[in-house]
Amino acid sequence: MALDRLRRLFSGADVRTLPAEDARSAIAAILVMAARADGSYEGREQRLIDQVLADRYGLDPSAAAGLRVEGEAAEAEAIDHYQFTRSIRLAVTLEDRTAIVEALWKVVLADASRDPHEDSLMRQLVERLGLSPMDSALARQRVAGGGSTPGL
Repeated sequence: MALDRLRRLFSGADVRTLPAEDARSAIAAILVMAARADGSYEGREQRLIDQVLADRYGLDPSAAAGLRVEGEAAEAEAIDHYQFTRSIRLAVTLEDRTAIVEALWKVVLADASRDPHEDSLMRQLVERLGLSPMDSALARQRVAGGGSTPGL
């Protein structure tokens, strides 16, 4: 079943007709991508991704970890992030995409250091998700200040 979702994400199918589970896999994949952008992917980042996915989808810890593992597999197979951001942009509301960017910043800032690769990836993801640099800056400030966007 998870393999079918990955195939649909990579197939170039019309994502407007993809099931909601595929958008979940795409979100998990870009969270993993953000965590790996600095060349380090630690247990703390994995736990944070699990928590984000559990909160967003009402999953128990095991199901959230399973979704993260799907995201890891999808990210490992991906050439770039386009298929993920395209799927998310077409399947997820603007408000939810803003919450996703906030979650991405939580992952990027989890290790308390910023890497140029992370910054570059964030700029690309934000643009591809149809959001502005200001949206990203505000999301980053909310994360750094401990605030949160409803819905994630």
